[in-house]
Amino acid sequence: MAKFLVQKAASHRIDEIFRYTSDQWGAKQAETYIIGLFDAFAKIKSHKILSRPIPAEFGVDGFFFRYKKHFVYWRYLSNGDIGIVTILHQCMHQIERLKG
Repeated sequence: MAKFLVQKAASHRIDEIFRYTSDQWGAKQAETYIIGLFDAFAKIKSHKILSRPIPAEFGVDGFFFRYKKHFVYWRYLSNGDIGIVTILHQCMHQIERLKG
């Protein structure tokens, strides 16, 4: 059974999301948001969360879905597992952040 692996860039973003949410709305809200995010990761393989292919102009292979105020970018790894590539806030410029 395929599992998901949080890659380095996504791990940093999760830390940032937690810190920001905790600073703005408290640790309990930050924990709830991150738990929901990980629940969404677990639903990718079973297609219980709707993902779309990343548009060709992004220059990367993979998929994305929206989780509340963030876009989660992921791809299939060579062993069949799912790699969580990065997580970007809806206000971030998607193409430039993925290429950078």
